[in-house]
Amino acid sequence: MLSPAGSIKVVTADSAWSVFLVFLRLGLTSFGGPIAHLGYFREEFVARRQWLSERSYVDLVALCQFLPGPASSQVGIGLGLSRAGFSGAVAAWAGFTLPSAIILVLFAKGMSMWGSAFPSGLLHGLKIVAVAVVAQAVWGMARNLCTDVPRVTIAALSACAALLWPNAMGQIAVIVCAAVVGLTLFTPAQGRAAESLPISISRKVGVISLVLFFSLLAGLPLLMEALPSQTLAMVHDFYRAGSLVFGGGHVVLPLLQTATVPNGWVANDTFLAGYGVAQAVPGPLFTFAAFLGASMNVQPSGWVGASVCLIALFAPSFLLVIGVLPFWEQLRHSVRTQAALAGINAGVVGLLLAALYNPVWTSAISKPQDFGLALIAFVALMFWKAPPWLVVSGSGLIGWVLSNVF
Repeated sequence: MLSPAGSIKVVTADSAWSVFLVFLRLGLTSFGGPIAHLGYFREEFVARRQWLSERSYVDLVALCQFLPGPASSQVGIGLGLSRAGFSGAVAAWAGFTLPSAIILVLFAKGMSMWGSAFPSGLLHGLKIVAVAVVAQAVWGMARNLCTDVPRVTIAALSACAALLWPNAMGQIAVIVCAAVVGLTLFTPAQGRAAESLPISISRKVGVISLVLFFSLLAGLPLLMEALPSQTLAMVHDFYRAGSLVFGGGHVVLPLLQTATVPNGWVANDTFLAGYGVAQAVPGPLFTFAAFLGASMNVQPSGWVGASVCLIALFAPSFLLVIGVLPFWEQLRHSVRTQAALAGINAGVVGLLLAALYNPVWTSAISKPQDFGLALIAFVALMFWKAPPWLVVSGSGLIGWVLSNVF
């Protein structure tokens, strides 16, 4: 609860268990993607439990939208941090993340155990629904982030560049160039004075966290060359993906596809089928990493691989939330920061648009009935507002039926 002075009450260490239980319930029931998750959080922690004020919650959401990584998970980390310190942050993340991660690992193990007995039509239906899901994400992000001609142009050029250079360095170059263009073109207005966030972290702790974040980002490639290891390679690729994802969970798709499919860690059909199933489970989309880790054709795989990939993908979120919080008030009112972020946001729309074409569309749509199913799934998600789990399961079933009819 907030004290009269607006500070956070210090809670005992065992309250981290209480934080875990609250977030576990949300992790089991929060369907609908990051925007829906933020709505669930507001209802639970602002309206019902009054852990923080409306304005403080809005400021925390603004911070997590500014950072790369999964915004809803980062908001959860910040909320746990405010209630029970660092152990509360871990408890909030674990409660919100583990349900969907466990479901996806079980699905991956089922696919590997059943092998050829797993219905190919069902897998194809899941690949097709991924087209609808990514198209919905592109549509929604473009409407919110590409609001004028310069931003639309940045998105279009970013998509072209990503298709011409479909690798990790090409994606990083797109983000950097979009930031530079944003600094040149945009001059956002200064924001109004903000209420301080109800989280107390010293600047020293923030600096240490940021130094660790950048040290891992720069040092993991060097360490991987000095000590070649499959586990280290997985940590490097998933950590880098988690560090560079601006614009929400769906943007992680091209980064993870580049990291896992071309080098044979995961088959492309398996990748897209798992991505489709990830839409049907509650919790953050980043738990797709657990599916990939469990589906690896190399070791570690299974539960160990899932744990390695999941922790590596989420680690940047922890370090960035803890690192940036002490400096957020100054950063968020910087016109230059806002301008660069406007360019980056338009650029990531282009990255996701490129991913919609390759690998999602090119791998799933080969016949007229494939396009028809993708179109129906898109309309169901976008306009009928059907629950994602229902659309995903229905598409898988229809894909199985179509495979036996045509």
